[in-house]
Amino acid sequence: MSRIFLFIFIFSSTGMYSQSDFEKTLKAGEVLVNGLSFFKNGKSEVKSSESKTVESICVKNKISEKITFILAGKDEEGNVQKKELIIQKDGKECIFELPKGIYTYEIVLPNKEIFKKGEYKFNEDTTITVKTE
Repeated sequence: MSRIFLFIFIFSSTGMYSQSDFEKTLKAGEVLVNGLSFFKNGKSEVKSSESKTVESICVKNKISEKITFILAGKDEEGNVQKKELIIQKDGKECIFELPKGIYTYEIVLPNKEIFKKGEYKFNEDTTITVKTE
């Protein structure tokens, strides 16, 4: 990518090309950069849609005390999946290789009070940030 900007800079500093040539070169550079990111995203989407698991689910704790993150659901075969993470203040913990699906979650404070609960469909790598609103 830095080669493209260097290439554009050389064209603009030599003064041998008109403003319209510079704009055409700039547009070509944009197409090239956007095309590369498109292919990169395309590969990861194909990989994630074929897989039956999510590589990682991470939880960041941004509240003033430790939390317990409880995740429960069923895989495609009906087996119960239950994961529990204890996350310190300003900490981050991850679950790896989780079967894709809809899971219920609970965020429990140290005094056993439920901070939040709900459902979430995990079908790709996800990072959840827990914070007071």
